[in-house]
Parts: sequence; C-alpha cells; structure tokens
Amino acid sequence: MKHFQSTRLVHKPVTLIGFAVYVLALIFLATVVVAIDRDSHSVSDTVYGAFPYFASTFLLVEWIASKTCEKS
Repeated sequence: MKHFQSTRLVHKPVTLIGFAVYVLALIFLATVVVAIDRDSHSVSDTVYGAFPYFASTFLLVEWIASKTCEKS
C-alpha cells in the first residue's frame, strides 16, 4: 500500500499511516527542542543543538516517504 503521494517538493501523506509518520516525527522534534532548550543560554544554542536531530529526522521521514509513495 502506498502511504504517500509524491509532489514536486514534498511527499503528502494519503493514509493514516502516512499521517502517523509525520505526527510521530513532530512529537519527537518537539521533545528534542524542549530538552535542548532547557540547558541552552541563547537561541543559537538551541538551534545548534537541535539541528542534527532535525536533519536526521527529516532525512528519515523523506526516506520512508520515498519508499512508500505513489508517483503523481
């Protein structure tokens, strides 16, 4: 079953599993930002601390979406 639809720039979720992938990624990233922001002293500390998590999470979501997408 195809859970995402490929568009020009992003993959749109078309099933409940596709939406769940995005929601789980957003929940994970929200907890990462809260945890990193607790010990940071400035906005740049938070950005630099959260960047590796954001990059790897977006890469993982993109990989999952590309493997389970239908071409438009």
